[in-house]
Amino acid sequence: MPPTLETVRPIELAEIQDARTRIAKTIVRTPLIRLELGPDFPDIRLKLENLQPINAYKLRGAANAVAMLSESARKRGVWTISAGNAGQGVAYAARQAGVPCTVVVIETAPESKIERMRALGAKLIPVPYDLAWKALEERSYPGAEGTFVHPFDDHNFIAGHGTMSLEILEDAPETAAVIASIGGGGLITGVGSAIKALNPEIKIFGVEPETAAPAALSFAKGSPQVFKDWKLSFVDGAGGQSMIPRMWERMKPVVDDYIVVSLDETKKAMRLMAEKARIISEGAGALPVAAALTGKAGKGPIVAIISGGNIDMKKFCELIGDASPS
Repeated sequence: MPPTLETVRPIELAEIQDARTRIAKTIVRTPLIRLELGPDFPDIRLKLENLQPINAYKLRGAANAVAMLSESARKRGVWTISAGNAGQGVAYAARQAGVPCTVVVIETAPESKIERMRALGAKLIPVPYDLAWKALEERSYPGAEGTFVHPFDDHNFIAGHGTMSLEILEDAPETAAVIASIGGGGLITGVGSAIKALNPEIKIFGVEPETAAPAALSFAKGSPQVFKDWKLSFVDGAGGQSMIPRMWERMKPVVDDYIVVSLDETKKAMRLMAEKARIISEGAGALPVAAALTGKAGKGPIVAIISGGNIDMKKFCELIGDASPS
């Protein structure tokens, strides 16, 4: 029986500002750099969350959630469900705080991410995708003990993600649009909440791969949808089989539109960043650049959030080798 959940409420700017202070010693204030493409392309700036200590933005939310635990909760430990980046974030934050951590890890997660979670001291419980999704809904799993930190539907987790928006607007107050990948929806909710509170004129775009685009489908239909044509791909950190109603409720007020890109466009974006800026990005991290290059987010300045760089090097080389040069 799923537990009674806290009512969804807006993420307040003050909560995001408090989170920034709370996590300052755990996370990196990541750089914002221009992707130099020339006058025929949109003005794209890259928010390099792949440079966090776990090579992904999830550390922001995890650090905030763990820091807000009571003393008794810290002793019991924390657990989460993840295909990699959320698990690494919670494991890293827990290790920093001296808190035991368990990760119910999806069996199809890349081996590189599994090894990183294990190296951070997390106890791993491998499960099939369907069982992991069921555990997300029930917020429980046999053998997983302590406080459950939801990898996206968690108020404090989302507030932590919003801290990157404060940095974005300090570094580029002229920003016209921000693009973020959507997996569960926590990243774009946090980023959008802060951006809209500070400058509601800035457009917030979500992006998904064509093989897993429930948020774009939900936007088109006006209600949370199941994506029936879902396919597994190298974009393992974004896209899903369905849009959770609670996350749809969180996203609706802060996201202006959704962009869907092909896997080929995503590979090309990965290659482009490697060639032009020497940046290694996983598939989900490259989606915002692919979306910006479609022109659907305008001429810019566009901030593309490079959400992570956790990808096996052999796989990365194969993918960018398959992509034709731009």
